[in-house]
Amino acid sequence: MSEFKSDFLRTLKERGFIHQISDETGLDDLLAKETVTAYIGFDPTAPSLHAGGLIQIMMLHWFQQTGHRPISLMGGGTGMVGDPSFKDEARQLLTPDTLNANIAGIKKVFSNYLTYGDGAKDALMINNADWLLGINYLEFLRDVGRHFSVNRMLAFDSVKTRLEREHSLSFLEFNYMILQAYDFVELSKRHGCRLQMGGSDQWGNIINGIDLGHRMGTPQLYALTSPLLTTSSGAKMGKSLSGAVWLNPEMLSAYDFWQYWRNTEDADVSRFLKLYTTLPMNEIARLSALGGAEINEVKKILATEVTAMLHGRQAAEQAAETARKTFEEGAIAENLPSVDVSTAELEAGIGLLTLVVKAGLAASNGEARRHVQGGAVRINDVAVSDERRAIGTADVSADGVIKLSLGKKKHILVRPA
Repeated sequence: MSEFKSDFLRTLKERGFIHQISDETGLDDLLAKETVTAYIGFDPTAPSLHAGGLIQIMMLHWFQQTGHRPISLMGGGTGMVGDPSFKDEARQLLTPDTLNANIAGIKKVFSNYLTYGDGAKDALMINNADWLLGINYLEFLRDVGRHFSVNRMLAFDSVKTRLEREHSLSFLEFNYMILQAYDFVELSKRHGCRLQMGGSDQWGNIINGIDLGHRMGTPQLYALTSPLLTTSSGAKMGKSLSGAVWLNPEMLSAYDFWQYWRNTEDADVSRFLKLYTTLPMNEIARLSALGGAEINEVKKILATEVTAMLHGRQAAEQAAETARKTFEEGAIAENLPSVDVSTAELEAGIGLLTLVVKAGLAASNGEARRHVQGGAVRINDVAVSDERRAIGTADVSADGVIKLSLGKKKHILVRPA
């Protein structure tokens, strides 16, 4: 379709969110004439989502901003199974208590992007455990399972990939696509939901829901998927050298989150401004035209805007100022991430490798050793080459801290406690 009529699809198209739509004309017409309800499902496999899931949250954000009602669906039920799509092995089964704790953590993020309430366009937070946990197995097989063809289910890429690699696919996992399809039907019946969105790896599961809805008498349902993103160098979104880029502040500080976006590759800056910020498109076009040394200033804007949506404007600007003091003035900024080390440990002398691991700059002593041997580790801005060196009270600066650095961009303040 050359031009969409609805504000939502126009916004998504110009910002690069659209990968596939099941019926472009039908969905566009529906969005242009009435308030539509749409959902995206989030399985609680961890206590927080990471930056790879931000594209889905931003789709819900724009859905509400263009006059519609989004649903953030928590997978309290489907999370007990785990989505097998394009995975080589089964996910670890989680207990109900772990699932509930993870859902509580994940919920904290959404209110930064969506407005929840009881109004016609207010977002809803729903848990699919509400209907899945009470299912009668025989009734479900008779009423829902009979609409699924095993032949067709085996033909889905997400299933074929696992089987072609001769990796086991349990019957439990095989049921996941049926449960997700049933979610769509339930949300249609309970809340008038007409659209399911997700990453492109969810296309088959969403189409299953549309087909099931047709067979079970729902109005016409629709699918919209976003591209699965990698950075220009091929790295997976939401992953950094030190691990997942979590969205919950207790798992990753605003400063570290800001740094992740500040380190965006040059080729990704324009694309990420469109996907992850709410800056107007004409401003993004202006920023995207800048080059040379100015691209670093644009990266700072990207980092501050993305961080402001999640952590608040004050925290984002504080992170930017901390980075400025650290990198441009060489000063020790009080807002740098820190780790406490007991005074007794410092008086006895803590091993450099142990400290690097304790500070989260390496996952193991072996990795820390490689960093030291590569000349990447510094104490108070002085490179350390002796992996057996002990760090003690003599290293505490006049500011009362020890500045531990890995490369040019990662700094941790070691505080005697």
